[in-house]
Formats: sequence, structure tokens, C-alpha cells
Amino acid sequence: MTMKPSPLSLDAVGAKRGSSRNIGRIAAEVTGIVLFLLFMVPFWIVVVNSAKTAKEIIYSAVALPENWGQMFTNIVTIFQNPTTDYFGAFIDSVIITAVSLAVILLFSSMCAWVLVRNKTRWSTAVFLIFVAAMVIPFQVVMFPLVRWLRILGSAVGLPLLGTYHGIAFAYLGFGCSMSIFILHGFIKGVPLELEEAATIDGCGQAATFFRIVLPLLQPVAVTVLILNGIWIWNDYLLPLLVLGSNGPVQTIPLAVTAFVGSYLKQWDLILTSAMLAMLPIIVLFLFAQKYIIKGMVEGSIK
Repeated sequence: MTMKPSPLSLDAVGAKRGSSRNIGRIAAEVTGIVLFLLFMVPFWIVVVNSAKTAKEIIYSAVALPENWGQMFTNIVTIFQNPTTDYFGAFIDSVIITAVSLAVILLFSSMCAWVLVRNKTRWSTAVFLIFVAAMVIPFQVVMFPLVRWLRILGSAVGLPLLGTYHGIAFAYLGFGCSMSIFILHGFIKGVPLELEEAATIDGCGQAATFFRIVLPLLQPVAVTVLILNGIWIWNDYLLPLLVLGSNGPVQTIPLAVTAFVGSYLKQWDLILTSAMLAMLPIIVLFLFAQKYIIKGMVEGSIK
């Protein structure tokens, strides 16, 4: 003979489970707040010290500035500094980022589309090679990269070191692996019937891709552009190797190093220029973060 649980005991079990969920939710929220504050500390230090003089920073880097107007003075000093062209570096960073993102998205989407629609052993092997390339440390290939860019530029008669197209070509090589991986998962969910209908209407492969497939990649394309854009905009090591520290083409991270000398470090100008470099990408990320999450999720489940 079995005993049925009383309604009172069921209510007690339900209340206990509800209490456990509330405790777990509160713990997760507290952990999230702590992590947010922890990650905001470096940004806060940069902003606070951007409104100080170098002497005030050395005296106390964590204290609030006495005069917030010092920030505008530091900004004017940066743009008028005779040792570096900060505005020119900003324009160069915009050009390099825009060109690099355009070629990464174009070639990665075409490559991912071909790999998805051609199911062969070779296509699977090529895709696995792209995925494996994501885990290769940049430090392993950085010196061979410079050497081969010099050799390739001499062979084709088109210099690749110290040029816009050279750095964009390098970013294409390093950025396409992750981009192909993300786009590959998304294209699997694109109905093949749409492409077949375009072929029946007389479209070739190029027309089918640019008129049918590419417009459908908008959600995941935004994700690819933003993730690569944040990396390219903030990158320092690759531009240093390809462009050089004193070359005609500079990026903002390279321009910031102009305020760092062997015996003197202008911390007020260093931190102010770093803050100016962070602002555009932070604003872009805040407005586009929902597209990043949406594209990553859709690309991973399809």
C-alpha cells in the first residue's frame, strides 16, 4: 500500500526549490556585479588619470583629479604635439580597419559558402585547417610573416611592408579563420532552395552569392565585422611589424608609443591618447552588442 504525499509536503518541497532558485539567482547577480566592477577598474583609472598632469599621476594614480578641465588641455597637447601626428594616425586607423574588414568579410563569406555547398573530403579538410589555424599563436609566425611579406612584395613589384594594402593583406590572413568558422555555421541554415531558384532564373554562381546569399548573412556579418574591428583597431604588434614604429603609415596604438621614451614617460598624454583610442570602439560595441550575441548564437546552432 503506497502513501500519497500530502499537499502540505508538496508545497514545502516547492517552496524549498523556489528558495534555492532565488539564492542561485542572487549569487549570480552578485558575481556579475563584482566582475563588472573588476573589469571597469582599468577603464576608470585611464579616465581619471586623463584629467591629471604627469606629476599628479605619479603622486597618486587612484585619486580623483583636482581639475577635470586638465583632460581637455591634455587632448589639445596631444593633437599639437610635434613628435607625432595623432590625427593622421586616427585617419590611418580608420582606413586600415575599414579596408581590412571589407576584405575579411568578402573573402571569408565566399570561402565559407563554397565549403558548405561542396560536401567533399577536401572541403572538410580545408575547413578543419582553418579551424586549426585559430589556435596557432601569433608569436610563432610573426617573424616569418615579415620575411615572406618582404619576399612576396619584391616578387610582385608591390611593396607590402609599410603600406595600407600590406597590413590589410596580413589582417586577412589572420582574421579569416575565425570569420570562416562563424560564417560556416550560419550558412548551413540558409535554404538551398533559394540558390536553386536563382540558378533556374539564370543566375550564375557570382550572382547567386551576391544577390541571394550575401544579403542573408547580415546578422552574422555584423558579428564578424565587430569582433574583427575591435581586434584590428586595438592591435599593436602586427602594425608594429608590418608598418614600423616610424613609418609613413601609423595606427593609433603606434602613435601612443610616441609619448613613451627611454628616460621619460608622459603618463598624462599616454593615458589621454589611450582614452581617445578606446572611445570609438566602446561606443560601437555598446550599440552593436545585441547583434554580436545574436549572430554568435545563430551561427552556433545552425
